[in-house]
Amino acid sequence: MALLDVNHLDVRFALRRGDVQALRDVSFSLERGERLGIVGESGAGKSVAAFSLLNLIAKPGYIAGGSIQFDGRELTQMSDRALRHVRGHRMSMIFQDPMMTLNPVLSIGEQMVECLKAHRRISNREARAIALNKLEQVQIPSPAARLDQYPHELSGGMRQRVIIAIALLLDPDIIIADEPTTALDVTIQAEIMALLLELCEKHNVGLILITHDLGVVSQVTQRMLVMYAGRVIEQGPTREIINDPQHPYTQGLINALPQMATPGSRLNQIPGSMPSLDNLPSGCAFHPRCGFVQRADGSTRRACIDEVPGFVTSGNCRVACHMVAEMLERERIPAEEIR
Repeated sequence: MALLDVNHLDVRFALRRGDVQALRDVSFSLERGERLGIVGESGAGKSVAAFSLLNLIAKPGYIAGGSIQFDGRELTQMSDRALRHVRGHRMSMIFQDPMMTLNPVLSIGEQMVECLKAHRRISNREARAIALNKLEQVQIPSPAARLDQYPHELSGGMRQRVIIAIALLLDPDIIIADEPTTALDVTIQAEIMALLLELCEKHNVGLILITHDLGVVSQVTQRMLVMYAGRVIEQGPTREIINDPQHPYTQGLINALPQMATPGSRLNQIPGSMPSLDNLPSGCAFHPRCGFVQRADGSTRRACIDEVPGFVTSGNCRVACHMVAEMLERERIPAEEIR
């Protein structure tokens, strides 16, 4: 059984004009020690999916349906008290902006000790020793001195290392990293991602990495999900999706990478923008931006406009696309005729 098993997750926000569905039928799993990437444009539902795992969805948001099984326990049915044991202890989260995560009026040591004592019955001295050890693990220079410093006294890269150290304090089974390198320069980004990968491999910690950067996903993760308008539209082994993307949206994301454009020419881009969640198109939500709604013979693929696509299996990947389903069907029929 997978360490984390998410099935048909449905998250909504109750607004005055009616409920807005932020996640629709999201399903995925994570094995112990596995690294999973979640990619997509802003508004695709990546962060909402991550927050849902720890039931950190702020009102008026709520989990409307589906199941989140962690180590055999159903998280959606847990009381707040039981969830507090899971949060930070079994599942930790690294947020986008360390300055918004760290308390500016408490020293680094005070924050780390407070976190430890909230979950374990230990003395201040023992907690401080564990905090020092974790700062050493994330390779912060002069870790003993950093314990007595405040967040504003550290650089952005050092603050992010502190956040990673806090995430590791209680030896969690899963770390959820939500755009962990957004506010950092390119060199520091590479250092932080290499550190996170090393720590996860060393301690056999599962990682859910949420990012826009397909380059990082290809280097760090083993499997990936591609999300669009609150739904998973492609999932499978990272290398297979990067090398042979099936869904037109995934193809568009990869073609938009700078290295995919001819030097001196304009960068490739997906036309249009992500639809508003309270005004989703009919059928496949991507169809207004998709170049494959029209067939090669000029006819319109009506299913794209009228029907929400189900998943089909292509290689080791699962894809929600009518065009891919048609292609697979055409490949299957001749094979059956030969028999």
